[in-house]
Amino acid sequence: MTTLLLVIIYLAFISLGLPDSLLGAAWPAMQSDIGAQLETGGILFMTIAGGTIISSLVSGKVLKRFGTGKVTIVSVSMTAIALLGFNFAHSIGWLIICAIPLGLGAGAVDAGLNDYVATNYEAHHMSWLHCFWGVGATLGPVIMAQFISTGDNSWRNGYMVIACIQIFLVLVLILSLPLWKRVAKNCNTILDEVTKESIMINHVEGEKDIKPLQVKGVKLALVSFLFYCGAEATMNLWGSSYLVNIKGLNPPTAAAWVSFYFAGITIGRFITGFITFRMSNRTLIRIGQTIALIGAIILILPLPSTFSLIGFIIVGLGLAPIFPCMLHETPIRFGKKHSQTIMGYQMAVAYTGTTFIPPLLGFTASQLTIGILPFCIVVFVGAMIWSSERINYVLKKYKKSFF
Repeated sequence: MTTLLLVIIYLAFISLGLPDSLLGAAWPAMQSDIGAQLETGGILFMTIAGGTIISSLVSGKVLKRFGTGKVTIVSVSMTAIALLGFNFAHSIGWLIICAIPLGLGAGAVDAGLNDYVATNYEAHHMSWLHCFWGVGATLGPVIMAQFISTGDNSWRNGYMVIACIQIFLVLVLILSLPLWKRVAKNCNTILDEVTKESIMINHVEGEKDIKPLQVKGVKLALVSFLFYCGAEATMNLWGSSYLVNIKGLNPPTAAAWVSFYFAGITIGRFITGFITFRMSNRTLIRIGQTIALIGAIILILPLPSTFSLIGFIIVGLGLAPIFPCMLHETPIRFGKKHSQTIMGYQMAVAYTGTTFIPPLLGFTASQLTIGILPFCIVVFVGAMIWSSERINYVLKKYKKSFF
């Protein structure tokens, strides 16, 4: 029963990744078909991201009222309807309208499933969960590319296929609805990982009716998520430009090298799932941050261009364990009472970092040079390290005062 639901959650994360990378792959064909300006794709992206941030912020209250299973069904249904809307839309106005439920659905299901797995399953499942998101994010452009290559207007068929996959998942989720509460009631794996720090946090929360943002360390955790996603998305968006303009690579080679960066993240998360049997989340976060910092420093050094590929792979491998391990630490760090709400805040801040930090760096680079990329990655990773270690210090300090 527990394994069956876990498989369904893995499928849900593949479906969550499918639309995330779809717009970028389809936009060149969509732009010419609809007759839109290039920058309109950015408006659609921002609309989707805005919906995702809003639904992540309110997901805590929604999840507590309706439960993860029902919220997941409604959220995936919203994304399926939105993708069908993309298929039938013939104007920018309709695309923007469809982008709203696409973003709202993605934020709620992302926060809900992350909290559910963090609370009811062991750490390795969180790493593999985000590895499956990478599978979906990889398959989306592949599916779209197959349809775009067949002729005009074929991008619509790509959206239709992804929508059908989402509809199939909705049917599976409806059938699995009775499993959600049953597994949450019977699953006690999280208790094996609860540390003295989390016991202390729960005790403090019990004595004081404090709000989630007032829990010790939460704001520092939000800083970690902001700069993690800022680093990951910045490497994604501007990596090719850095390789072409600073290292002198041709665009196809640069794009291929950036794909190795994503491969580092995906493979790294798969491997991390096995390492979690031997190491704690906090240790893996520290190791990942250190590796990412080393990769960024390699990009800064005046080395032959081949070392840039090595740097990109190392940064990807370093980033791999950080996000899933930080998510899995949420109920352990801050207690289960507020974990759903705090998870929603974390996902909202994560999407904020993904949405706004890369364009901000792009604007700065346009005034200076794209050569600032590796320096910015060093700063982002450094901010992550500082905030993570501050959280550990705060929990350690309160542990001593409590026990």
